[in-house]
Amino acid sequence: MGAGLAGLALVGVGVRAAEQPGSTADAMSIARKNACMGCHAVDRKLVGPSFQQIAEKYKGDAQAPAKLALKVKNGGAGVWGAIPMPSHPAMNGADIQTVVTWVLVGAPSK
Repeated sequence: MGAGLAGLALVGVGVRAAEQPGSTADAMSIARKNACMGCHAVDRKLVGPSFQQIAEKYKGDAQAPAKLALKVKNGGAGVWGAIPMPSHPAMNGADIQTVVTWVLVGAPSK
């Protein structure tokens, strides 16, 4: 599969995931297990932005699930300031999608 097709496939998975949010308990458990909650909170900025801020920033962006999944997996910097987000290479794709979907769809309503 070429890079373009792989990207489209990831976007398709992200869109489907955003339409089917996992349970809050599952997402929170995965987020805690993978140290997400050390830098993020649902409703207030810690080291990184709150999950509500992330949801607001990416509201209406059909590419958001794929963008955020890649950001979780590979890390990144510059979107929210100078402090980089570490990569999570050991986190599996299903867990990443569960957390990203929850952040985009479920976290804002707690």
